[in-house]
Amino acid sequence: MSTLFARHAWLEDGWTDNVRLHWDPAGDLTQIETQAIASTFEATEQFVLPGMVNLHSHAFQRAMTGMTEIAGLGQDSFWTWRDLMYRFALAINPDQLRTIAACVYVECLRHGYTSVCEFHYLHRTPDGNFYNNMAETAHQVMAAAQHTGIGITMLPVLYSYADFNQTALRPEQCRFATNTEQILRLTELLETRRNGQIEIGAAPHSLRAASIQQITELAAALPPNRPIHIHIAEQQKEVDYCFAAYGKRPVELLFNTQNVNERWCLVHATHLSKNEITQIAVSHAVAGICTSTEGNLGDGFFSLQDYVAQQGRFGIGSDSHVSQSPIEELRWLEYGQRLRTRQRNISASTHQRYVGDFLWKTSLHGGAQASGRKVGKFAVGMRADALILDANHPNLYGIAPSNLLNTLIFSGNDNLVRDVLVGGQWLVKNGRHRYQTGIEECYKKTMQQLRTL
Repeated sequence: MSTLFARHAWLEDGWTDNVRLHWDPAGDLTQIETQAIASTFEATEQFVLPGMVNLHSHAFQRAMTGMTEIAGLGQDSFWTWRDLMYRFALAINPDQLRTIAACVYVECLRHGYTSVCEFHYLHRTPDGNFYNNMAETAHQVMAAAQHTGIGITMLPVLYSYADFNQTALRPEQCRFATNTEQILRLTELLETRRNGQIEIGAAPHSLRAASIQQITELAAALPPNRPIHIHIAEQQKEVDYCFAAYGKRPVELLFNTQNVNERWCLVHATHLSKNEITQIAVSHAVAGICTSTEGNLGDGFFSLQDYVAQQGRFGIGSDSHVSQSPIEELRWLEYGQRLRTRQRNISASTHQRYVGDFLWKTSLHGGAQASGRKVGKFAVGMRADALILDANHPNLYGIAPSNLLNTLIFSGNDNLVRDVLVGGQWLVKNGRHRYQTGIEECYKKTMQQLRTL
């Protein structure tokens, strides 16, 4: 058994004083003591939070950051960025993919993510063939997660078409090509990897890249408790093309053809009608909001105010990894709503007026649901995933717990996460990951290789 004593720990009802967490060798919490008395033989921490879930990641895109911020001759958009991303994706080999994933997972851990949902679609070789081991690239990404210690939900992506009306894939999309049978085979190959740190789900890429029939077959064939993620309504152009093809908007089409429920995560869902907002909220699916990437790509603003008013569930993701900080995602989720509505303190409810508390708790719950894993709160049977905040930092020193999350999220860019525990293992101490030096050196070499292409 291992323990951690917290003067103040974030439990389901908020901050609780004098809490001792117990976990077993498998990394599961076995007891939560309240009103505990600190022992002279154990470390005492001031502020302890459950680790955040990153519900949407394309790990390989971390290596592109900064490379697409050059204005083209015409108007730049998500679609011009996507062309550059395709060319970059064709260059990465499995070893480089593992190295990039390890680097971004270390960055995520250091900033407070303890779990990641990997939306993985680099399945094939650059010439369009499968590797001898069909799951080769998925195994490499999962090896990066295992090495760094982050919990992972692996989501092999179904990607069959270039656009609506089952348009054939373009040559630069050849590495993504899969059908329903192949995705189910991939999930079978990965099934033996499932444990407390790993879950396996699946992801139809989008209504552009997978047909309604394929999505229906995939959802029916997966075990009923496995997560299903899908990109949806990210760009207005996508909404317009969907309506032209089917006479329905994307979310409307999805709900008309699928049993959308708690196992679903609808990533982005940026452009919604009022009825679609209600459909998602009532279904108890999770909206996967990736504010830094949505801002970077010029996607638009999620309709958070109307969605929260209907008790909609949401979580956050770093997507393209222009940021690896949950604090930045949450801050700009709120700031984007303020800019959109010209109001303040949007992320709140009648039960929780503290914006930081509302954002953290709601994102924890939504991310945990989307991951399909036992994470997101301190409770018996959950994973022992915890963040120790730097109580000696000027921003937090002497602060009352009731003001901590507001200050954490809205007080600048210093990383206030000091130590990180995942599955009962200390991965980050004093701001540094235990394998950070070696992983960063490998990443530098990989980037030298990729920048010469």
